[in-house]
Amino acid sequence: MTDTEQTRLTAWVRGHVQGVGFRWWTRARALELGLVGSATNLADGRVEVVAEGPRQACEKLLAALRSGDTPGRVDFVAEQWSSPKGGLTGFVER
Repeated sequence: MTDTEQTRLTAWVRGHVQGVGFRWWTRARALELGLVGSATNLADGRVEVVAEGPRQACEKLLAALRSGDTPGRVDFVAEQWSSPKGGLTGFVER
């Protein structure tokens, strides 16, 4: 896979990540990288991040999620890579 090849990253972020501006922060980073997708609060306290775009940009977003520079506290980030599904526009908080 090349750095410019389109991909889909799904990341599940565990820690103190709800009610601290985490989704807003994630949206800002994703838009800076030119990605589309969403950041969604899950009932179990995690945030699910779905991002589509160039592989290199998705890897940068994943690194940012793990950087320790996020709002709140990130304890663990699980990741899954797949083919982009398309149909996404912008980056939304849910």
